[in-house]
Amino acid sequence: MGQRLKWTAAERARLGRLVKSVIDIVGALVLLVVTFPLMALVTAAIGASMGRPILFRQDRVGLGGRSFTLLKFRTMRPVHSGADELASDNQRLTALGRVLRACSLDELPQLWNVLRGDMSLVGPRPLLTQYVGRYSSRQARRHEVKPGLTGLAQVRGRNGLSWEERFELDVWYVDHQSVGLDLKILLRTAVSVFGGRGVSAPGHATMPEFLGSGHADGVR
Repeated sequence: MGQRLKWTAAERARLGRLVKSVIDIVGALVLLVVTFPLMALVTAAIGASMGRPILFRQDRVGLGGRSFTLLKFRTMRPVHSGADELASDNQRLTALGRVLRACSLDELPQLWNVLRGDMSLVGPRPLLTQYVGRYSSRQARRHEVKPGLTGLAQVRGRNGLSWEERFELDVWYVDHQSVGLDLKILLRTAVSVFGGRGVSAPGHATMPEFLGSGHADGVR
């Protein structure tokens, strides 16, 4: 009789990463094709209401703490000199931008980030580069996996959660990630997007700035 094949933990982890990469590429390609007419419509709407640029580009932090350029549809008016220079993000957010954010349509260009390998379909959301030095050692573990287009925190409350709650969910995902968990998160994402819940923290366009663990304005 042949010897029974046994998989080591390292081999199972490599297989899981391979399957996840295939799902990312195939899923991103399918979603790009399916949503192309919608993205064309959003592009035209942004061009007519706000002009160029259509896309918002910003450096975010990904796997291993490396930065990359994240793509989003633009939802805010630019900061002009004069009276609007100190306008908050909430004041600069346009009516079209609010609709795009409520439906998460502003995130669709990140499918290109997934195809480029910067991101995964599922993982902790990529955050600003200036936050890196403010994380605790536990919070920094979120960079042990690729950031995601959606994640566990997004289906558990999105921006309605505190920073501390979000980071705990990110670390839990790092420790328990699997293909099955990713598929559950993707399914729940589709449901939560239609509900439009947790788009913004109270009084903010998205979330308040993270100022570090234990800071009065950073973690509540």
